[in-house]
Amino acid sequence: MTHQLQNLRNQAAKLRRLSQPYFFPYTEDNGWQFLGLLVSLLFCVAGIVLFLVTGLMNGLSWLLPELTGQYLGGVQSSLAMLWSRGWGAGISALFVLGAVVFASVRGQLRHRRWLPWLFLGLIILMLLSVNGINAGITFIARDLTNALISKDGDASYRNLWIYGACFAVALPIRSLQFYFTQKLGLFWREWLSLSLVDDYLRDRAYYVLNPNDEAATNVDNPDQRISEDVRDFTAQALGFALNIFDSILTFSLNILILYSVSEGLTFALLAYAFGVSALMIVAGRKLVRLNNFQLRFEADYRYGLVRVRDNAESIAFYAGEQQEAKEVTRRLATVVENFNLLIVWEVLLRVLQRSSIYASNFIPYLILAAPILAGEMDYGGFAQANVAYNLVEGSLFFIIYNIEALARFSASINRLEGFQSNISNLDPEEWSDYVPRIVPSEHLALQGVTVKTPRTDNVLVRDLSFSLGNAEGLLVVGPSGCGKTSLLRVVSGLWGSPTGTVYSPGQGDLLFIPQKPYMALGSLREQLCYPLDQARFSDEQLRAVLDQVMLGKLLQRYPDLDIKQDWPRLLSLGEQQRLAFARLLLNSPKVVVLDEATSALDVETESRLYSLLRDREVAFISVGHRPTLKDFHDTVLELSGDHDWRLIPATSYDFGRS
Repeated sequence: MTHQLQNLRNQAAKLRRLSQPYFFPYTEDNGWQFLGLLVSLLFCVAGIVLFLVTGLMNGLSWLLPELTGQYLGGVQSSLAMLWSRGWGAGISALFVLGAVVFASVRGQLRHRRWLPWLFLGLIILMLLSVNGINAGITFIARDLTNALISKDGDASYRNLWIYGACFAVALPIRSLQFYFTQKLGLFWREWLSLSLVDDYLRDRAYYVLNPNDEAATNVDNPDQRISEDVRDFTAQALGFALNIFDSILTFSLNILILYSVSEGLTFALLAYAFGVSALMIVAGRKLVRLNNFQLRFEADYRYGLVRVRDNAESIAFYAGEQQEAKEVTRRLATVVENFNLLIVWEVLLRVLQRSSIYASNFIPYLILAAPILAGEMDYGGFAQANVAYNLVEGSLFFIIYNIEALARFSASINRLEGFQSNISNLDPEEWSDYVPRIVPSEHLALQGVTVKTPRTDNVLVRDLSFSLGNAEGLLVVGPSGCGKTSLLRVVSGLWGSPTGTVYSPGQGDLLFIPQKPYMALGSLREQLCYPLDQARFSDEQLRAVLDQVMLGKLLQRYPDLDIKQDWPRLLSLGEQQRLAFARLLLNSPKVVVLDEATSALDVETESRLYSLLRDREVAFISVGHRPTLKDFHDTVLELSGDHDWRLIPATSYDFGRS
């Protein structure tokens, strides 16, 4: 029992960390303040409802006194009782208290944080209205039933008119409630998605947490968590919160009615609902784990299919269809296997759920049959009790009706909160290998730097030192696996170093170009300007830079710079590499880091691009294997592969000897 309570507290804490920040700034110790605001909102709404109903009834009594007395006499008497016995004054005082609480924290509800509270207040107002109508319907059902049994035509038709009017009023209220609920869910989803994206992209968290081992990470499939999990969480959290509140209202308004009709039926329903709900909670724990696995396996399967689409040409060249089919089939098999278990458990719970609901239908007859047969209760009383019983039963059976959805919601909370915690609170041990020791400088230099693979003890290069002046070129060579690309990551600030210091112009003045350049989503203009603002460059500048890197024919194929295409699929690797150089020229960095950035180009084109770098007096570091590359560099850094290194003038370096 203690373990279950601890799990419940942990789940509530996760739910609060995800939910509260949109409504109220989150800290570890202001949870009670947030709950106080929720209660204050209820006080405000309750006061508004009382004032509106009182004002409406006073207006109707003044305009249509006879009709009001005939059809709404019960409402008038209830309001009179509320105000005469002090309940009205009490609700008014609570309204004032709630308004004062909100006024005291108005500074923390800026930046549109007041909007979700306004929407939430409107939704609760509508729930109160509908539940008030439902409570009144129990009395209408009693009076209508007794009028029909006594064959009183006037009373029967009068109650039918009131019954119909109640439904006519409730329908638009329910419709507006649905609209405002959906809008609030959409606003919340947008805010939470943008918040997660911001955390994910800040401080290169997306790079640090990028998993290599799918089975050993808590942040698998970040795309699914930000898109699908956020969508499901906001919709389900809002839906469950409002349904729970609706159930509480329904219970509060109808339990007294039910108790006034039959004490025995009330206690029987409470005991039955408590026992069945406890049984469903215990049985539903397995569903949470299975749903958690299902979300992950579905995302893994989708990611496998996306990989086929993104690498279609490479797979076709390798004729790798059989291997890809094998991998996709393996991922699908995990989806099917877990879903089979999910089906079994859902069927078992569905049987338990249906049995419980069907059995509850007999309880009113079992309890009330004796007093009806003995003449102690009229059939109108039974009808009222039955309506109230069904309303209270629906509120108490909330868990029973929603056990499967609650299991999916719990799994969604676990995945989304785990992702949020990982990206907003990076483990210092995970992050330390990615924190570069960079000192701002006009020139690039390394002093006593160690190149080490993050999260491992795999040292590639020790005590490395060199400097690079304006317009100088450094060529990095060495056997495969010696750490050439790893060195470039340290130079570019993607990896940290346990020793030494990197002197660098910093972000914006240092640009990295990999062997396969990144092609952004969007137009040709966006490709060229990335990551700078497009407004900085005119069409003439963009066309001129494409001519400089010998991509003028691309403009003949796509003369409109704003055309959007799947550029990685349309452009060859050589064209992508030239486009990356065009991007480089527009960015105008002080230092360029090139990781085999001309490997797909012919020697003449390669020479032309390096000449552009020389003309711009840009300092650059290159990794490459072509002997012709040394003609464009001043120095060669040779890595041995066993932690050692040496610097050699490019003119005296012999590629054949290496």
